[in-house]
Amino acid sequence: MTYDSWWWGNHADEACHEDSSLWPSLICTISHFYGQDVSSVVIHLIFLVACGASLLWQRINFHILPSRFAKGYRPVFHSPIHQIFELGSYFRATLCCCIYLLLLNSGITLQRLLLAWQSEWSKVPTVLTGFACVQLVTWVGVTLLVFDARRRTAHKFALLLRVWWVSYFCLCAYKVGFLIYQASKNTGALPFAAWANIASSPVSVFLCIVALRGNTGIQFVVHELQEPLLTSDQDLPGSDKVTPYWKASPWSLATLSWLNPLLAVGVRKPLEHRDIPRLAPQDRAKTSYLTLKTNWERLKAEDPSNPPSLFTAIVRSFWREALYSAIFAAMNVFASYVGPYSVNDFVEYLGGRQTFPHEGYVLAAVFFAAKLIENLTLRQWYLGIDIIGLHVRSALTAFVYDKGLRLSNECRQSHTSGEIINYMAVDVQRIGDFSWYLHDSWVLPLQIILALIILYRSVGVACFATLIATVLSIAGNTPLAKMQEDYQDKLMTAKDDRMKATSECLRSMRILKLQAWENRYLAKLENLREIEFTWLRKALFAQAAVTFIFWGAPMLVSAVTFGTCIILGIPLTAGRVLSALATFRVLQEPLRNFPDLVSNMAQTKVSLDRLWTFLQEPELQHDAVIHVTRQNMENHSSDMAIVIEGGKFTWDQSVPTPTLTEINLQVKSGMRVAVCGVVGAGKSSLLSCILGEIPKLAGKVTVAGTTAYVAQSSWIQSGKIQDNILFGSPMDKRKYEHVLNVCALEKDMHMFSHGDQTEIGERGINLSGGQKQRIQLARALYQDADIYLLDDPFSAVDAHTGTELFKKCVLGALSSKTLVFVTHQVEFLPAADLILVLRNGEIIQAGKYEELLQAGTDFSALVDAHNEAIEAMDITDYLLEDADKSIDAALEQGDCPKSYEEDYAMSCEITKVKIKKLEKRASSKKGATVSRLCSKKDKSTAVEKKKNQLMQEEEREKGSVSMDVYWSYLTAAHKGALIPVILMSQTIFQLLQISSNWWMAWASPTTEGGEARATNFVLIAVYIGLAFGSALFVFLRALLVSIFGLVTAQKLFLDMMRCIFRAPMLFFDSTPAGRILNRASTDQSVVDLDIPFRLGGFASSTIQLLGIIGVMSRVTWQILFLFVAMAAISIWMQQYYMASARELSRLVGIQKAPIIHHYGESIAGATTIRGFGQERRFIKTNLQLFDLYSRPFFNNFAAIEWLCLRMEMMSTCVFASCMALLVSFPIGTFDPSMAGLAVTYGLNLNQRQSRWVLSLCKMENKIISVERIKQYTIIPSEAAFVIEGSRPSNDWPLHGAIDMQDLQVRYSPRTPVVLHGVTCTFPAGKKIGVVGRTGSGKSTLIQALFRMVEPIKGRILIDGLDISTIGLHDLRSKLGIIPQDPTLFEGTVRANLDPLEDHSDLEIWEAVDKCQLGDVLRAKEDKLDSLVSENGENWSVGQRQLFCLGRALLKRARILILDEATASVDTATDGVIQRTIRAEFVDCTVITVAHRIPTVVDSDLVLVLSDGKVAEYDAPLKLLEEKSSLFLKLVSEYSMRSSSVSDLASNGHTTLNGTI
Repeated sequence: MTYDSWWWGNHADEACHEDSSLWPSLICTISHFYGQDVSSVVIHLIFLVACGASLLWQRINFHILPSRFAKGYRPVFHSPIHQIFELGSYFRATLCCCIYLLLLNSGITLQRLLLAWQSEWSKVPTVLTGFACVQLVTWVGVTLLVFDARRRTAHKFALLLRVWWVSYFCLCAYKVGFLIYQASKNTGALPFAAWANIASSPVSVFLCIVALRGNTGIQFVVHELQEPLLTSDQDLPGSDKVTPYWKASPWSLATLSWLNPLLAVGVRKPLEHRDIPRLAPQDRAKTSYLTLKTNWERLKAEDPSNPPSLFTAIVRSFWREALYSAIFAAMNVFASYVGPYSVNDFVEYLGGRQTFPHEGYVLAAVFFAAKLIENLTLRQWYLGIDIIGLHVRSALTAFVYDKGLRLSNECRQSHTSGEIINYMAVDVQRIGDFSWYLHDSWVLPLQIILALIILYRSVGVACFATLIATVLSIAGNTPLAKMQEDYQDKLMTAKDDRMKATSECLRSMRILKLQAWENRYLAKLENLREIEFTWLRKALFAQAAVTFIFWGAPMLVSAVTFGTCIILGIPLTAGRVLSALATFRVLQEPLRNFPDLVSNMAQTKVSLDRLWTFLQEPELQHDAVIHVTRQNMENHSSDMAIVIEGGKFTWDQSVPTPTLTEINLQVKSGMRVAVCGVVGAGKSSLLSCILGEIPKLAGKVTVAGTTAYVAQSSWIQSGKIQDNILFGSPMDKRKYEHVLNVCALEKDMHMFSHGDQTEIGERGINLSGGQKQRIQLARALYQDADIYLLDDPFSAVDAHTGTELFKKCVLGALSSKTLVFVTHQVEFLPAADLILVLRNGEIIQAGKYEELLQAGTDFSALVDAHNEAIEAMDITDYLLEDADKSIDAALEQGDCPKSYEEDYAMSCEITKVKIKKLEKRASSKKGATVSRLCSKKDKSTAVEKKKNQLMQEEEREKGSVSMDVYWSYLTAAHKGALIPVILMSQTIFQLLQISSNWWMAWASPTTEGGEARATNFVLIAVYIGLAFGSALFVFLRALLVSIFGLVTAQKLFLDMMRCIFRAPMLFFDSTPAGRILNRASTDQSVVDLDIPFRLGGFASSTIQLLGIIGVMSRVTWQILFLFVAMAAISIWMQQYYMASARELSRLVGIQKAPIIHHYGESIAGATTIRGFGQERRFIKTNLQLFDLYSRPFFNNFAAIEWLCLRMEMMSTCVFASCMALLVSFPIGTFDPSMAGLAVTYGLNLNQRQSRWVLSLCKMENKIISVERIKQYTIIPSEAAFVIEGSRPSNDWPLHGAIDMQDLQVRYSPRTPVVLHGVTCTFPAGKKIGVVGRTGSGKSTLIQALFRMVEPIKGRILIDGLDISTIGLHDLRSKLGIIPQDPTLFEGTVRANLDPLEDHSDLEIWEAVDKCQLGDVLRAKEDKLDSLVSENGENWSVGQRQLFCLGRALLKRARILILDEATASVDTATDGVIQRTIRAEFVDCTVITVAHRIPTVVDSDLVLVLSDGKVAEYDAPLKLLEEKSSLFLKLVSEYSMRSSSVSDLASNGHTTLNGTI
């Protein structure tokens, strides 16, 4: 504090004469002031300069963690409050002292502002007020440095801070001594500043002590009960370099030259992901996620009774970055008003009024310096808020992902994967994008205040009319803001519904095509889009209204201001008018941005509410399962592995009957427990209760040891086979090869062209059902867990492979493990130590095999059904006795099968011989392993093999965006007719706006008292007419842009979705759904809401820039040469920038799809992930994927700032040149009014030029979304749905005869041939069984029949008609199928059975009863309208299969195909289904593909496939009579495996007693 205010009060009159000129007066004032307190000013200024330099230097460390701390950063924990710091009383006292001094200085500054205002801003008080502001800013910086110490959790305060506190103590001591001396000579009362100095003295003593000690008082507290989430900082793939931004110098940070190396690479070649450096540690997703997680948990701990606020958690996590960017924002705002403040002085100078020598050059230098500061601070401001947005997005993405893994199953059914993807793709993006409007809420009031101060100087009290008009303009937007919020809420809800349906259709595309339902579900999507489009139209039209209001608002404000001046008699000179107009132009930008602020606040609030609601959803019960060690088993012996006591569980708590009830179970370590029962009995639910997946109503579940889980529906990740088996565990070659051998996968690895490095398609699309199950089993075995939970893993493999898997896995590798397995294979039950029989959710029987047989009831019924199926095969004894002889004969004749499964078709001894040969062959290759089957000899081979993979990297264009993309977009709506009208409207708007400003400058007198060129009424009337005329044309432009955008977006959406639905199945097999969803969600949102306004903004910026150039050239034509040079440099620089920015934008779009895909995949396999305890690894993968996305994203927005800075600097130089020309010529050379108008427009030159280049670049970046969507409008289509000239008759096929002639099929040109010349005939009305080993081509044959894959040679005739000559829908609608993977759609049972609504309720009930679901549905309240959740997850797999049977019964096709249709049901239900099919399809051709031999043994004909060829085809009995028949071997294996398993179990395993 200084004593200068008291001094000023006593000596102001002596200091200077008020009638002196400006600069001598200031010199006089400063000299007197320095004589009193020169040390205070110097010390404060030195500290400010040092503080500013220090903050700039530490710019990179001002995010979350300083770099020196980040190097040793370890706090990556599952529980968010793992290692925290406590702020001791010492630190709190220091902080309070700094805030206390900050408030004192604020009081002094306000007091001096009041005094200066009362003195009408005379020289001395104005200067003293400025010095008070310097002191205030100094203490703001000190307080920020104290907060920075807390942020860095530093043990010592910064050296700069400590030096300042010591200096301040010395300064205070000097001031207090001076005050005592002055007080002794003056009897008057002490002024406020003197009392403030006295009040600050004790505080300065304490701060001096703090400075000498140096310690901050921050202490760390470590909680030992937390466990790490991520154990290491694994490097991300790609570049090993870390961004230079991390350790850039102050000059490099200010000029953004740290980006130069990357841009230089982008000019030389198209950027690849490996060229982009990694993010700094504090900018990575892990850091942001942990920060948000910590603050979220702290909020929960602070108020356990109320849910935490997501908004508050975000603010607490990222307020430091926001404060840092706010400093630059404030500096930019102040700098931007220097020009309008000085325009009046400049016009007066040009008019001949000069107050001091060289005033023109000084003013030009002030203009230039202000613009320079404005440019530098603006770029740092924008870069800072971009980084905030990146941090918020990364944290929320990880937050949503983490929540998705912990979501309860009931809530999981209410939030579909498509909806959750929208949370991540749209809501998180929108919240992150709000960072652009973060400071507008306080910048706008500050700009209004500064504008009023300048206006008060120019127009006096008329500025209050300006304030009223401004407030009314803002308040008038409230109804529109509320309307926009409602529209946005409805729009997001509609988008959720569309994305949910889109995701479901993509996931179930195979069944849609098989059933010829594409048009039906496409129409459903189009209807949902129409609802979304309705709200989109309303939102865009409301935005057009807002645009009109807020383009008209600045004109309204200016008209009211000038009108008030005329009414009050305030003279309007050209200088005052131009100063006001310049102020309005600066104020116009925030006023124009205000509707965007309101709109984005509404959108962000909606998104925040949606995310908050999602985060509040119930999670899996934490106490559902108690995990303990065996020694800690309470009330039980230490050898217990699983204990369930009084368990009651339910999937749906709204249903009165629980899913499982009265479950009491004890499983000892090492026991084998089998679970059996009819479909829907609760078998899978029993495993779920052990995993903790099903909500527990009562009881206690205790599990001792680690678990591994194999689901009934295979869950396979996209990626390499090896990665699926390792599942995050380190590679152990010996163990890995053993697992492959045990799971019968060795031969598969040889068969795959890339071995275990083969890329698996989405959901394991390029694997057979048996291969997927065996990979699942291998994944479980490799984990070496204590407890294994297997949910019917043998149903998807053939009889022999299932037997071998059971022997080698269950009875071999898992013999010492605790095992609970669900099975429908009764022949495996004798090997169990304990068998549980379930019915209606209760364990009705428990015991060993023989005990349960003697007890009768349900278990006896299951066994009897199995025995009846075996007896039904009617195999003669001599055939069974001669089976081994036939095998020997086959070996002698050299007919030994070549495939791995066929090796297993031999006897056990033969199998051992083959394995020994394989082992010998492996050892002869010097230790070569299966994993090295795909090792590459050179890079070219690797590239070639990569091209042959099914899953390919996402396609992207390179180089500039094709003009065809622009042209197709511009002409999509009304063939481009709206474009000229839009351009004309914008041009007229700009001309009218320039004319209105020119009119006010031209008609007003140059100096006060001069002669006006128009009367006051004419002056204001013409201005209002021109201003509001321009507002009407801008409204027309906004309305036309909205119409144009709506029409174009709808056309692109429909074209894309129709092309996707027409694409062949190969496209869906080789394209992850995330890629398609990314285009349907993110890219479509850009096309809906962004691109039309980007194009309109570019046109607007172009016309405005031309207008500015025209006005400036009208006054100083010489600068036209500079404009030409500037244009050439701008174009070159834009091309230099775009070479990199274009590729960065494409990489951003490509890298976002894996995040969405990984999330959807994780949600689908959440049960498996949790069953293996792999949540942390998947969270880590999600964080790494986001970092891979953030790398191009970060450099992309930094490159934009790089370009804008250079554009603005160049335009600032042009503006400075214009100013230099104006002041260099003699006064009177230029019309002051026109020169002032040129300066007024020139003040915006830098913004307009950078905005023009920026809008051009952003337009090209955003148009990439159109490019990506158009990629999916040119996908090669399937054959026509209907060929009008070649349509079959309505009763075709009349008989159902199928004739295949030399059929050869491959899935794609990159894959090998699957079917090799298949030739056979299926007679009409016959029952055909198709059997063969896993991978023999059975499913491919069925796909060829449906033309899911087109043959490369041969043909298929149905009733003599070549199916390739008719439309796909004419074919598929006439065929019925019950697929291997049962698919249900979200909705009702009725909609799933009869989606085309062709049947009555009576017919539906009849079909339901025949497929054994009638009683189940009648027990439900809604009957046929009972709910079916996403993927049908609220129904068991067996029940889903029965629903598919119901569809077939309703369709009544002449040809019916059963593709492993009964694999997931028990033997008894299988028998019922077969009898139903025989009765209902007695005159139909039925083709049955099955692994269960009883299912096909009573067929009229049996086709045996081997390696894609017809091995055998004849009546079953004839095939059984052949000694070398492969069918005989399959039958023998099936009938014999029960006894062989039982014998092996009794001989090689010691049973353990279990209790129930």
